[in-house]
Amino acid sequence: GQDMTQKTKARIALTAFLAACLIPSAGMLLLPQGEAAANQTLAPAPRLFLEDGSFNTQVLDEVTDYVADHFAFRQEMITAGAALDAAVFHVSSEEDVVLGEDGWLYYADELGDYSGTAALGAREAFAAARNLALMREYCESLGAEFLFFIAPNKSSLYPGHMPSSYPRALSAGRAELLHGELERQGVDYLDLFGLFISREEELYFAHDSHWNSRGAALAADAVCSALELPGGYFSGQFGPAEAHSGDLFEMLYPAAADPETDSPPQGLSFTQGEGVRPDSITIDTTGGGSGSLLMFRDSFGELLYPYLADSFASARFSRQTAYDLTMAAQLGSTAVVVEIVERNLGWLVEQSAVFPAPERELDLSAAAEGAACELESSGQAPEGLHRVSGRLGAACDADSPVYIARGGAVYEASLLSGGGFTACLPGEGGGDYTVCWYQDGALRS
Repeated sequence: GQDMTQKTKARIALTAFLAACLIPSAGMLLLPQGEAAANQTLAPAPRLFLEDGSFNTQVLDEVTDYVADHFAFRQEMITAGAALDAAVFHVSSEEDVVLGEDGWLYYADELGDYSGTAALGAREAFAAARNLALMREYCESLGAEFLFFIAPNKSSLYPGHMPSSYPRALSAGRAELLHGELERQGVDYLDLFGLFISREEELYFAHDSHWNSRGAALAADAVCSALELPGGYFSGQFGPAEAHSGDLFEMLYPAAADPETDSPPQGLSFTQGEGVRPDSITIDTTGGGSGSLLMFRDSFGELLYPYLADSFASARFSRQTAYDLTMAAQLGSTAVVVEIVERNLGWLVEQSAVFPAPERELDLSAAAEGAACELESSGQAPEGLHRVSGRLGAACDADSPVYIARGGAVYEASLLSGGGFTACLPGEGGGDYTVCWYQDGALRS
């Protein structure tokens, strides 16, 4: 009898275990497919054969990835596991999310800036600032004002909620170094760090990596002030609190409802195209202000752009990472604004803006011979121009521009990391090019 009882219990336990294992698989057949959480891409359906008709040797791996991403109740299980890890072990189960104090969440991509491991060398700082100086020069040649600013990382403004297990860097961060280099090169910029730190009110979400609507209003007022436009959005009217689902909360707890709220602005009168979303690549607006704005922005612009749309007669907001400044000429823009979040400052020397390279007066006859550079003619370029890119074959001075000579004219190139450079030059590609730079204070080619 006792053996039978033990066997019965074993069978019941085994049956329950198998049922639990089968529920997700059965759910895949009976329930609608779940959606991806914030910043997440789900694995596509596995393929038995490739486009060319050959057998897909990776099909088993694809099946594994697909089932792992799509099984029913996946989001609920992830949420339950994350809540358990947070409550019991005080750790985040999502590698992209840092579990802070008092329920605050931080984006792990900020840790490089927070700890100081995302360093900006002297050459990179010069290159980023020089690229912005060239962008400003081109925009001003069109009669447009140019303004650059950094959206601070959440952990840079509110480190008090960061877990003590993450030490904060004592040395100057990338944003501070870039600001210093911009000052040395005479490029105006908007410093939001001191502005936000001076406010006692917390203007970023606890469960999101971005500023809230009031934080966006404060940034918008600073932009308007720099461009000599009326603002006053921060002291304006805000509506009743509405539910806000934070990007970090969705990543960590995909099946839970975020209790955090936001109070959206009231009284904005701009209009935009039908079907436009805050995260659309291109947003065109019509507002009650004056002038025409071209703004390149990232996700921080989602809550910021309505204020600026209201401040201009017309505006275009673009999420292009390779800023096409020639749109300013097409749109007749009176102001060009570039916003980038602190954690992505490396993009300034990884993505090159699109505009004609400026011509320079430079005597190359006395240039000493340097290491050869290989050039390639490819990449995005406006009509009537061609793009030339390359990489220096030798070291250069930290503050050295790079010049490309062709057909008796000399042009200054935009600078990329690792000794790279690129420029949009007149006409079609081909012919002889000469690359010049400074090494130990001497011009070399």
